[in-house]
Amino acid sequence: MSTSRRVRLLRSFFVAILIAVFVVALLPTTYEPKIVSWQDKVEHVLTFFTITLLGAAAWPGRFRTLAAGILTYGAAIEIAQSFTSWRSCDVRDWVADAAGVLAAAVVAQFWNRSRRA
Repeated sequence: MSTSRRVRLLRSFFVAILIAVFVVALLPTTYEPKIVSWQDKVEHVLTFFTITLLGAAAWPGRFRTLAAGILTYGAAIEIAQSFTSWRSCDVRDWVADAAGVLAAAVVAQFWNRSRRA
């Protein structure tokens, strides 16, 4: 697969994931068995970790801009949830989103260093 085709595919997948996560984040919650009380925060970290790594692969060399955009996206989700009667805005969710972005930054940094070596 050519590089430009791979990049287009990654970018399309990135946008599709952003849309899907936004929609799911605004749906009414259903009962989910919780293993631990902070399971929701783990889900936020993992989701934003994955989104950030995908974005980093789709836009190499643009990590700071990408991270700022993803953090803004996370805040937008929380604000949008405040306008529903079945969800609520929680700053701790956004902090968990930021932790996922930060974790992805660490992984991306190691990945880039190992590729250059």
